Amino acid sequence: MTDIGELVFRRVHRAPPELLFDCMTTPEHLARFWGPTGSSTPVENIVVDLRPGGVFETTMVSDADGSTYTMRAVYVEIRRPDRLVWIETDVEGGMKTTITFTDLGDGRTEVVTHQTNVPAQYRSAEARAGFATSLDRFDAYLKQLTEGV
Repeated sequence: MTDIGELVFRRVHRAPPELLFDCMTTPEHLARFWGPTGSSTPVENIVVDLRPGGVFETTMVSDADGSTYTMRAVYVEIRRPDRLVWIETDVEGGMKTTITFTDLGDGRTEVVTHQTNVPAQYRSAEARAGFATSLDRFDAYLKQLTEGV
């Protein structure tokens, strides 16, 4: 039996849900922040077929040694601007990621990333810290977009 669980990440961003949704579904945006610190995801390594049953694929490249990590998923639900769901097809049991974008009504949006069927190696402290740096990169990119920094 596989050790699976769940993870939840919450962030509040000073941006409208439409912009956040578009950043999570457009290769040119994703290339600016996808992956933990110490990696990059070139735009040519990103496939987004934004429809239920469509492919979502990213290949991150390690800045240190050039090694790659590919994430393959299939979109399950797309409801712009408030919900995005995909299932990773290369993870045993199909890790499901649900992202909800909640407009707080004051120019801010709460983004909740809820993952289920998460294998143990993705729940390690190191993996969670890496995911958090990806969220930090997303935050910094959003500030560039919204504040022109």
